[in-house]
Amino acid sequence: MENKSSPLLGHELIADYLTRLDSSPGVYRMLDVDSRVLYVGKARSLKNRVSSYARSHGHSARISRMIKETSSMMFLTTKTETEALLLEQNLIKQLKPKYNVLLRDDKSFPYIFISTEHDFPRIEKHRGSKDRAGRYYGPFASVGAVNRTLNTLQKVFLLRSCSDKEVAAGDRPCLNYHLKRCSGPCGSKISKEDYAGLVHQADSFLKGKSFNVQESLATQMVVASEAMEFEKAAGLRDRIRALTQVQTNQGINPRGVNEADIISLHLEGGQACVQVFFIRANQNWGNQDFYPRVGTDVAAAEVLEAFIGQFYDTKEIPRLLLLSHPLEDIELMAAALSERQGHKVDIMVPKRGEKVELVAGATRNARESLGRRMSESATQIKLLKGLADAFDLLAPPRRIEVYDNSHIQGTNAVGGMIVSGPDGLIKSQYRKFNIKGDDLTPGDDFGMMKEVLGRRFKRLLKEDPERKSDAWPDLLLIDGGVGQVSAVRTIMQHWGVPDIAMIGIAKGVDRNAGKEEFHRTGKPILVLRKNDPVLYFVQRLRDEAHRFAIGTHRARRAKANMKNPLDDIDGIGPKRKKALLVHFGSGKAVARANLVDLKAVNGVSDSMAETIYKHFQP
Repeated sequence: MENKSSPLLGHELIADYLTRLDSSPGVYRMLDVDSRVLYVGKARSLKNRVSSYARSHGHSARISRMIKETSSMMFLTTKTETEALLLEQNLIKQLKPKYNVLLRDDKSFPYIFISTEHDFPRIEKHRGSKDRAGRYYGPFASVGAVNRTLNTLQKVFLLRSCSDKEVAAGDRPCLNYHLKRCSGPCGSKISKEDYAGLVHQADSFLKGKSFNVQESLATQMVVASEAMEFEKAAGLRDRIRALTQVQTNQGINPRGVNEADIISLHLEGGQACVQVFFIRANQNWGNQDFYPRVGTDVAAAEVLEAFIGQFYDTKEIPRLLLLSHPLEDIELMAAALSERQGHKVDIMVPKRGEKVELVAGATRNARESLGRRMSESATQIKLLKGLADAFDLLAPPRRIEVYDNSHIQGTNAVGGMIVSGPDGLIKSQYRKFNIKGDDLTPGDDFGMMKEVLGRRFKRLLKEDPERKSDAWPDLLLIDGGVGQVSAVRTIMQHWGVPDIAMIGIAKGVDRNAGKEEFHRTGKPILVLRKNDPVLYFVQRLRDEAHRFAIGTHRARRAKANMKNPLDDIDGIGPKRKKALLVHFGSGKAVARANLVDLKAVNGVSDSMAETIYKHFQP
C-alpha cells in the first residue's frame, strides 16, 4: 500500500504517481488535502487506469472536479481483478467516498422460517442471522409481503402461530383454531403425523409447487363431499380459495424463471431509481425501490455495477440476475458474485421472451417511482425554503434534527431523535437515547434533554471536530417552550456549538394543534397562520419525533417487564437459568429460596448457590 502526500495537485500529482505504478490489478483511492477519500476505484491494470486521470481533457464535470481536489492517492494490489472488484465494493461501503455511486438504503430483508426442532413446527417471520435449525424462505421485499404470505399460509395450511408453551400444555386450543386458521396442536386436536403432512404441503407451496398442493386439496374436498362430510369439504374449499387469492395478488408469477432478482434502473435529472423484484420458486415475493446517490454525468453501467456490488455485500445472491442495462464487464461481476456466494451466479440482459417482459415491468416501476420521488422532493425543497423564510434562517436547512423525550413518571426514560432533509425523513439516521443520568429527578424533562443533546454533540465533536461532514444539523427542533429552549441553548454553549439554529415548539393556547408557539433565543414568540404549509410541515416533524420516542419507550418498558431477575447475576447462563426456573417455577421463587434449596438444584454448585443467595439476600 502507498500513501504519498505531495505539494502537487490534480493532473500533475497523478502523472507523478504513474512513474511508480505497474500493470498489476488492484484498488486505488483518491484523497483530498484533509486525507478524506474522494473516490475508490478498481482496475485490471492500475497503471493504465490511473493514466486516464493524468490527461487534462476529456473528462466529465464530476471527474474533473474530483481530479482537481485530489491531493494524494493510495494503492493496493490484488492477485486478480475479481478480488479487486470485491475489495472496491467493501471500501466504498465502508468509506462512502464523495464521488462514488452510493447505495443509501441497505437494510436486511425478512424471511419466512419453519423450525425443524419441534414436533409441531411454528411458521413465523424472521430477519437477521440464520442461526436456528429450520428452513428459510425468502427474501421477501418487505414485512408487508411476509405478513400477507403468512396470513395465507395460516388459512391454507393451518400451521400454528401460538407459542411452544401453549403447545406443550395441549389443554386449550388457541383463538386461531376457532377462526379456522390453526389445526389445533395447542389443544391436542391434531396428531404429529397429520401436522407433518400440513408442514409438507406448506413447504411444497413455498418451493413453487402450488399447483400440486391445490390439486391435492381439491381431491380431498371431492372425497369429503362424496362422503357427505360437508363441513370438512367447506373448510377445504375455503383453503383452496385462499390459495388462489394469494396467487392472484402476487401478480407476476413467471413460468420460466424459478429463482432470480430482476434489477432495473431509471436515470433522470441527476437522480436514479433501482427497482428490485424478488422471484423465488416461480413466485413474485415482492419488490423494493432504491435511490442510490448519483450525479448528472454518471452512466447506467456505473450505477448498476456499484449498486449490485454494494447490495449483495451482505445478502444472499440468487442464481440469476436479470438487468435492464449491460455492465461494463458482466463476466467479471458474475465471477465476483459467484465467489462471494459459493455457487454459480449468471447475469444477463434479456433480449426476448418472458424475461424481457419481467425486466420491462420492473423498469416501468422504477420510472414511476422516481417520478413520484422527484415530485415529493420538489415539494420538500419548497417547504424547506418556506421554513427558512418563516424563521429567518440563513439558508434552507439540509439536515433537521427533531428531539423528544418519553417516560412514565421518570421510569424507562428515553430520548428520540429523527432526521429530515431535502429527500424527506431519513429513517436510517434516527437515534434513540436511553436516559442514564442517576442524578436526574424523575420526570425532569429539562435534565433529560440536556443529557440527550450533550451525548449527541459530544459524539459529533469527537467524530468530526471540523464539522465538515453532513452529519451536523443545520436546525434543531425541540418539543417544548421557553424552558426547554433555554436548557438546550445552555448545553449548546457548553459544547461550543451555539451557532446551530434551534426552535422550540410549544402547544400554545389551550394546547391545541394549530395554535403552536415557536420559541427562539433572543427573539419574540412566533405564531404561524393556521393554514400555512410550513406549520403543517413542522407539526408532522414533531409528531414523527413523538411517535418515535413513544415507540422506543414502549419497547424499553416491554423489555424491562419481560426481564428475569436472574439476568442480573454474573455466571448465570441459559442452562443454569433454565435449571433454576424448572426447579422453582419462577424467578421470584428463586429470589425467595433459601441456601439449602439452591444448592439442591442440578447444575448449580455450592459457590454459585451462595452467589445467588447473596444477590437476593444481601
